[in-house]
Amino acid sequence: MSFSEIWLFLQQGILSGLVTGSVYALLAIAIVAIFKTTDVPNFAQGEIFMIGGYVALSLLLIAGWSYAVVIPVTVVAVAVGSALFQRVVMERVTHSKGVGPQLVIATLGLAYMLKGLVRQTGLGDTPRSLPPLVSNDPVIIGDAFLTRLDVAIFVASLTAMVLIYLMFNHTRIGKAMRAVGMNPRAAQIVGIRLSRIRMMVWAMAGLLSALAALLITPKILITPDIAHIAILAYAAAIVGGFTSLPGAVLGGLVIGIVENLVGLFISTNAIVVAPFLAILVTLIVRPQGILGGKPQVKKV
Repeated sequence: MSFSEIWLFLQQGILSGLVTGSVYALLAIAIVAIFKTTDVPNFAQGEIFMIGGYVALSLLLIAGWSYAVVIPVTVVAVAVGSALFQRVVMERVTHSKGVGPQLVIATLGLAYMLKGLVRQTGLGDTPRSLPPLVSNDPVIIGDAFLTRLDVAIFVASLTAMVLIYLMFNHTRIGKAMRAVGMNPRAAQIVGIRLSRIRMMVWAMAGLLSALAALLITPKILITPDIAHIAILAYAAAIVGGFTSLPGAVLGGLVIGIVENLVGLFISTNAIVVAPFLAILVTLIVRPQGILGGKPQVKKV
């Protein structure tokens, strides 16, 4: 392989990786936000993302609505659904003295229920993609090729991340979410309602999942199995640091770039193992993740 080919592959891998990694980052933010405020990994995050794709698909292709209506309706519907699950199921499990394992099982139950629901409707029988909102005309950056849709995905994801950052740092709700994430007991003492904040965090996670689905499903086929993308989001959260929201963003971009570089330099068949290799290297070199802070030890 010549130097010019290596340089071309590097540019292509990094730019394509930033596009896919930005979508992983949105899902990783949702996973980390829920984990920080509840100490529970949400194993239904991928299925919530999948439902976002099917809601948009149904409204676009079956109801015949335009994107201008479909985008806000999809985002709001998935956010409200996530918030209701937290309030109706997770909160009741918590009040029944449910601990970590029971809450995890509740998220697994949601995952199976959503996947079964899609299969029962028959929508999952035929894989489809959302029509692209932006054209697929090529865009040349350096020596690499992207499409206008790729650029739109990255810009939209980046905009969402900036808005999330501003919310966490400059709004009362965002500061309350951070307080609950740092010390729920202390937050409750100063008057923050834990149940309300946790419901809002779940709503935000649903919103980000729906947005990720709207962005990426014009490029991939929608099936009940696309929930596996959440595995890559978990890999991003682990690499970046499971307790760090900036780490989730960094981890998503790292996973996206590693995937694309492995596909270009080694083999497309090796892409599936690239995220797990990144996890292994991270756990060996820095177990708490790149931005995970100091390791914490709990006494038993």
